[in-house]
Amino acid sequence: MPSTVGTTGRYAREPSWPDYDRGNATHTILCMSTDVNPREALNVLGQQLQACSYDPLTGYFRDGCCNTDGHDRGLHVVCAVMTAEFLDFSRNMGNDLITPRPQWRFKGLKPGNRWCLCALRWKEALDAGAAPKVVLQATHIKALDVLDLQDLMAHAHSA
Repeated sequence: MPSTVGTTGRYAREPSWPDYDRGNATHTILCMSTDVNPREALNVLGQQLQACSYDPLTGYFRDGCCNTDGHDRGLHVVCAVMTAEFLDFSRNMGNDLITPRPQWRFKGLKPGNRWCLCALRWKEALDAGAAPKVVLQATHIKALDVLDLQDLMAHAHSA
């Protein structure tokens, strides 16, 4: 089962993202691989995968990480910072990420939220000129199966 770990062990205190974004987090949140033999997952930079967001809670496994496994057909591995332009693009493509869906415990996304996107949706947005910024440290290495590192780096979010 995937989990997040910090310097104090499994399921360590989760910093709020405003604190984390300001660089006030007391430790780095790391993500574990979903393989049978758990190990640290890697990001597109070849380093340990960091968490993307706990509020809103994101990830294919809803563990805050853009982790994946063979069941994740959408490849939800790109940690992106939402923009109004991308959210409108996604809604127009048939994936409304704005409207709250309480039955799924989804409060809807707003510009500035971090979210694990499907790699191919990010590529579609890139081709349409609507790609959001990417948090490289929290983007899973599997993104490189379908995306170019140069494109991701050109859209890197700077904290």
